[in-house]
Amino acid sequence: MALRLVIAEKPSVAQTIAAALGVKEKKDGYIEGGGYLISWCVGHLVQLAEAAAYGEQYKKWSFESLPILPEEWQYTVDPDKGKQFKTLKELMHRDDVSEVVNACDAGREGELIFRFVYETAGCKKPMRRLWISSMEDGAIKAGFASLKDGREYDALFASALCRAKADWIIGINATRLFSCLYDRTLNVGRVQTPTLKMLADRDAAISTFKKEKYYHVRLMLSGAEAASAKIRAADEAEALKAACEAAQAVCVSVSREKKTAAPPKLFDLTSLQREANRIYGYTAKQTLDLAQSLYEKRLLTYPRTDSSYLTDDMGGTAESIVTLLCGKLPFMAGVSFTPEIARVLNSKKVSDHHAIIPTMELAKADLTALPESERNILTLAGARLLMATAEPYSFEAVTAVFSCADHEFTAKGKAVIAAGWKDMERLYRATLKKKPDSDDENELALDVPDFTEGQTFENPAAKVTEHETTPPKPHNEASLLSAMERAGNEDTDPDAERRGLGTPATRAAVIEKLVGGGFVERKGKQLLPTKSGTNLVCVLPDSLTSPQLTAAWENNLTQIAKGNADPAAFMQGIEAMTQELVKTYASVLGEKQELFKTEKTELGKCPRCKSPVYEGKKNYYCSNKECSFTMWKNDRFFEERKTAFTPKIAAALLKSGKATVKKLYSPKTGKTYDGTVLLADTGGKYVNYKVTISKNKELE
Repeated sequence: MALRLVIAEKPSVAQTIAAALGVKEKKDGYIEGGGYLISWCVGHLVQLAEAAAYGEQYKKWSFESLPILPEEWQYTVDPDKGKQFKTLKELMHRDDVSEVVNACDAGREGELIFRFVYETAGCKKPMRRLWISSMEDGAIKAGFASLKDGREYDALFASALCRAKADWIIGINATRLFSCLYDRTLNVGRVQTPTLKMLADRDAAISTFKKEKYYHVRLMLSGAEAASAKIRAADEAEALKAACEAAQAVCVSVSREKKTAAPPKLFDLTSLQREANRIYGYTAKQTLDLAQSLYEKRLLTYPRTDSSYLTDDMGGTAESIVTLLCGKLPFMAGVSFTPEIARVLNSKKVSDHHAIIPTMELAKADLTALPESERNILTLAGARLLMATAEPYSFEAVTAVFSCADHEFTAKGKAVIAAGWKDMERLYRATLKKKPDSDDENELALDVPDFTEGQTFENPAAKVTEHETTPPKPHNEASLLSAMERAGNEDTDPDAERRGLGTPATRAAVIEKLVGGGFVERKGKQLLPTKSGTNLVCVLPDSLTSPQLTAAWENNLTQIAKGNADPAAFMQGIEAMTQELVKTYASVLGEKQELFKTEKTELGKCPRCKSPVYEGKKNYYCSNKECSFTMWKNDRFFEERKTAFTPKIAAALLKSGKATVKKLYSPKTGKTYDGTVLLADTGGKYVNYKVTISKNKELE
């Protein structure tokens, strides 16, 4: 019997497909039954090989070896995933397997993951493509009933391969180039570097901002406040106040406008990360990890998505989940709710995966048994589904304009007509321990009295209020994720598969990489560039710090995927750009290296030559190279007394020649005691120490 081998991107997806097809017999690394063998990759099972694979000369980083431009590309199996690759290879070459089905994610990266495995395994068997956007049983069965010829996706694979190779060439060469130039590891990447640039630009805008005072004159009119335009000078504002109090205010216009705010969209990963950061303070990575954990518990749908809609076939499922949420979420107790499901359905706006929503498994789950952080994310996703399917929020905006002392004054307010989804939001937020800052500046409904045109107010009471212009706020994860999502979009083809910097799945990792590399630091919720981060942005060319590079790439890659552009021409452009980069920066070799040198903290002065003493990995050393003064951290004196030779002790010894140390161990008695360590330096090769205890007894 001829078998069909199905390869999914992850074990969990393979299990879902197997369940939908009734395949149940679990084997080592695959599931068998009903004419199917269903197996899986583990993400990127096969990758482009590291630079060292192309020759000994590339093992060490050197300027002379650049640029590195492989002629014949090599691939490597992830060493931690070798067993699964072996399984897939064996399955592909089985005599009873007649064809291989690519069931990896429907998109560019899913195509790449499968093809790398298929080609590295040397498989020649016919290839079919499962292309679905929903993991509902019905969608899976329909997808298998209409499998496509895998070769129809060759152009998509060409696009994915170009993206991978281009990222490799730019990342490897630019990182090595600037690391060699400035004598420090400087990770440069197409996504990472423009992201750092956005943080540095925001920081510069804040540091150069100059506060300016301004004033408003406010008239008290029948319980409402009408404010003047901005006034720059205090004496001018006071003069206007006095003039108004001696004059007549006349209502010159009253306008009433009905406005509607549509419900928010369902969460894609980026918007979930933004909202979780704003409400709970979670980092993008924390939110992704929590969502992934809930996905693995089958309580949340696949999190790595850039879609905020469900597919058209999911209406019934969504309605059932809404009903379930109304009974499960405490804030919905006693609330009557009829969802408008059609509002969140649009198959055309779903690419690889639909929006993030809870699953029907919620019916069996005990929410109180979940960790609080997971419960928060699940509740947040559930609340968003309820809000997204609620009625619009509508209100009447009222604007009354007055004339007084030849100046205009405006009173604004609004009256709620229908709370709609805002009511749902209010109920959800009432459950939060800490209330987040509101996005809506006019959140409060302000009643404006029924003013009429021509209405007058004699000698109205007035006051002057003082204000200051405010600088831009530092980026937090929520605002940075939004900026990454929007970056370069004005230059990107609307049909491009990827827009902005990075993908929903990679943005969190990019931020963490910048923090881990010492280029960005977290300060509370704020993300701030370090000195090294700012310096890196300053020394890199605009081509590497601008999101326009990503926009240009995506435009080209989209055309390649459509079969309208030549992959070889794209790669030639990438190679030419890399060669030009190396050539341009050859002239600055050795310059500005001081920019990235780690600032050392002086511990004290050397007792021998009075030069600064610094901390090294294993010692405290005199900065004067001709001086031999060194205090070793593993000195036997401290090791015998089971005491760590800390920088604090070293600083005290340098300052006064003594340091008070608690719980020194006595090798003679086996007891601990508090004592004073003395610096007993005789100027020899090694520094000596003594210790005194309270009885003034000196111990060597």
